[in-house]
Amino acid sequence: IIGLLSFWYGECAAVGKMFAHKHGLKHFCWILGQDAKKENKYPRRSRIPAGQLIALSDFLRSEFAKNHGIRPDHVIPAGVDTNLFNTSNPKKDIDIMGTGSLIRLKQYDIFLAVIAEIKKQIPGIRVILVGKGPEKESLQILITELGLQSNVTLTGELPYHQVLEHMQRTRIFLHPSSYEGFSGVCLEALYAGAHVISFCKAMDREIEQWHIVKVKEEMIQKTLSILEN
Repeated sequence: IIGLLSFWYGECAAVGKMFAHKHGLKHFCWILGQDAKKENKYPRRSRIPAGQLIALSDFLRSEFAKNHGIRPDHVIPAGVDTNLFNTSNPKKDIDIMGTGSLIRLKQYDIFLAVIAEIKKQIPGIRVILVGKGPEKESLQILITELGLQSNVTLTGELPYHQVLEHMQRTRIFLHPSSYEGFSGVCLEALYAGAHVISFCKAMDREIEQWHIVKVKEEMIQKTLSILEN
């Protein structure tokens, strides 16, 4: 063993730090998302120094520093395995796509509210939402209440290669999550050729075709402007 890399700043990182210290090994901890929040008790317990901390994004580096008083020395975003993508150029026959765990944090009720407003301008809008989770039933009810049965398909969980195939057929990837460290699905959607619209800004610099909005109304307008272009 030449070193240890702990994923998430939690119990695993605490054990990793102790093991590395005991055996004289290098140890790094990769802060990946909600572990940067103030509620995380492990940074106060383990006190891993800044030089051993890696943030997944500029946002997480700042968030961790704000909440725990230590600014990670390193920022390393995740990569995208481009070999998994189809090399053909599929037709863009999906207008809007979303994918992720169907939980409240991801705010897919806002996703559907945006689609309902878009439908007023584009009645035939074609949308898929991929994923599973405890919010599935309530989202299905909301689809019916908003009259989106002919527009939105809840696919459930799909094999990874199918998700990437759908991304390559998608014009806009909508990601209304209220909190994200650096969403891997957003990176994959960008590589697949889609525009991405989200509330969370991962990096300080601008990223081409990744549009950051602040409120639902701005998300609606940005989506419409891209679809109508």
